[in-house]
Amino acid sequence: MSAYSEASPALGVNQKWPQWLAVISLIYVILLAVGMIGSGFKAATGNHAKELFEFAANPFMGLIIGTICTALIQSSSTVTSIIVGMVSGGLPVATAIPMVMGANIGTTITNTLVSLGHVRDKNEFKRAFSAATVHDFFNVISVLIFLPLEIMFGFLEKASAVIANFFLGGNAMSMSGLNFIKPITKPVISAISDLLSTLGLSQTMAGAVTIILGIGLIFFAITLIGKLLKTLMVGKAKQVLHAAIGRGPLSGIGSGTLVTVLVQSSSTTTSLMVPLVGSGVFKVRDIYPFTLGANIGTCITALLAATAISGGNAVFALQIAIVHLVYNILGVVVIYGIPFLREIPLILSEKLAGAAAERKLYAVGYVLGVFFITPGLLIMVSR
Repeated sequence: MSAYSEASPALGVNQKWPQWLAVISLIYVILLAVGMIGSGFKAATGNHAKELFEFAANPFMGLIIGTICTALIQSSSTVTSIIVGMVSGGLPVATAIPMVMGANIGTTITNTLVSLGHVRDKNEFKRAFSAATVHDFFNVISVLIFLPLEIMFGFLEKASAVIANFFLGGNAMSMSGLNFIKPITKPVISAISDLLSTLGLSQTMAGAVTIILGIGLIFFAITLIGKLLKTLMVGKAKQVLHAAIGRGPLSGIGSGTLVTVLVQSSSTTTSLMVPLVGSGVFKVRDIYPFTLGANIGTCITALLAATAISGGNAVFALQIAIVHLVYNILGVVVIYGIPFLREIPLILSEKLAGAAAERKLYAVGYVLGVFFITPGLLIMVSR
């Protein structure tokens, strides 16, 4: 019996190698898909992307688009990867920045829905709903602070441009110096383009089909990679979470970042915490820093996606990925770093959870109102 127990860990590792191979293959699929979206976007818009997205030039409209798309898809990684591809195809960075901010808000719907699983027990539900919505309120406050500043000063656009040019070289405006992705993705993208041309499709139609195929592949790859990484890493993620709690906010933020990088999903990271708070293992204040780390860790997907882009727009693709990272780090530094601001998400989430525990319809109304009804009304008003 003991001999079997000693051998079983090695056996488990050996059994997992096909899953790790699948993860690596799916990362390639994500890179390929982002490249396809960029290529298709260029072909479909004929370098008139700016005119095509005039409707989103209003930053509030861009914010709403990012929020609704992410709430529907329930994956900010998917939405930000698509945005990176669109920027590489000509979508202006200034237009894309509010979309990225909106993706941060939209992704919080997942853990809010997870909290509804505790609805039968009043006290459990109150704790779980508070744990879920503290993330929501933090991201909304972050937008309220930084979107007006971005509109007035463009600080995220300017700072990210400096950083992107530092890494890629302002003169070359190309990733040719460090792009090892292009040789393995460009032949496939070219083959797809040639195939669509032989089918008699116009350049615009072929570009549109390429975009649709790219988005479909991103959905497929990120969904599957999330399931695989949950199987491979969530057990370790829980261990990291338990080890981090009680060691201070910096440990919590760092651990939240690490776990999210491992599982490639902030929704998974934050959803891990909701049942633990609901069952009384942790308090909302304990898991709050861990949640903020998830915001930072989720930026890895967009940064990875940006490596798939080459050519003149590569610097802009990297720039929007850097915007996502800088924005989330600043949010943590400013909101969590200032004691007054730090307490606001905790207070608001606790009050909302108390009301929702008394009347469950408040919880349903909150989800529909924040993620769908309010953005929909704002779109109507904007139009």
